[in-house]
Amino acid sequence: MTFNDIAWLPLCAGLTAVGIGLSYLAFRRRGATAGLRATAWSLLPLAAYLTGALQTLWNIGAAAVGFVTGLVLSPSVWAGVILAGLSALLFVVSGTLRGRALSRARTARPEGGAAAPERSATPKPTQTGKTAQDGKKAPRQVEQSTGDDFSDIEDILKRRGIT
Repeated sequence: MTFNDIAWLPLCAGLTAVGIGLSYLAFRRRGATAGLRATAWSLLPLAAYLTGALQTLWNIGAAAVGFVTGLVLSPSVWAGVILAGLSALLFVVSGTLRGRALSRARTARPEGGAAAPERSATPKPTQTGKTAQDGKKAPRQVEQSTGDDFSDIEDILKRRGIT
C-alpha cells in the first residue's frame, strides 16, 4: 500500500471532527484546560494533511518499518550485528588487559638500573631545629628557585627515586 492509495482528506477531516467532539466533552467534564488541549490535538491530523507534513510522516514511518523488517529478516544484517557486538567485546577486553598491564608496570620495581635513593641513619635537622624523630612531623623545607623551570620537577623525580 502506498501513500496515494489512501483517501487522506476524508480520513484527516473525520479524525479532526471526532477529536473536536471529544474535546467538547472534555471541556464540559474536566474544564477549559483539558478542552483546549484536546482541541489542539484534534486539529493536528487536518493540519498535517493541509501542510503536506502527512506524506513526510508516512515516508518516515515506511522507512522505519522497512529498516526493522530488513533487520529482522536478513541473515547478512544479523551477521553484521554479531560482528559489531564481537568488536565491542574485544574493545572492552583489550581495555581491561591494557589497564592491568599498566597497573603492573606502575607497581613493579625496576631491577638493577635505577635503585631507590639511600636514606641516612641520622635524622636531619629542619628549619626549626627539630628532627623528624621528635614525634612531630617536620615542616617541609622550601627551596628557593634559581630560575631553572625544571628544578621542582627534578626534585619530585629525585624524591621518587627516578634519576
